[in-house]
Amino acid sequence: MTVEQIETFLAKETVPQGKIIRFEMKKRNPVRGLIVKGRDYNELKGKNFWRIVTQTHLAEYSKSQNINLAKIFSGTEFAKLSLVSNKAED
Repeated sequence: MTVEQIETFLAKETVPQGKIIRFEMKKRNPVRGLIVKGRDYNELKGKNFWRIVTQTHLAEYSKSQNINLAKIFSGTEFAKLSLVSNKAED
């Protein structure tokens, strides 16, 4: 996906309480989590990279706001974004 496609999704979809984003990938299993805005958000976005806190680290991130819990993913690997509930993958 392009930066514009991802930004359009983020602008259009507000992530309500209890929901997270499912990132469908082109060449690997989907990832569930949230995009976080660190100090380098605009720099990463300009290169189509996104800092994502995965579902396994969300509880810890919400307590500590530790940006080191996030991983950086390339937006070109995203095939589709969708909102899903924050529960274990079926």
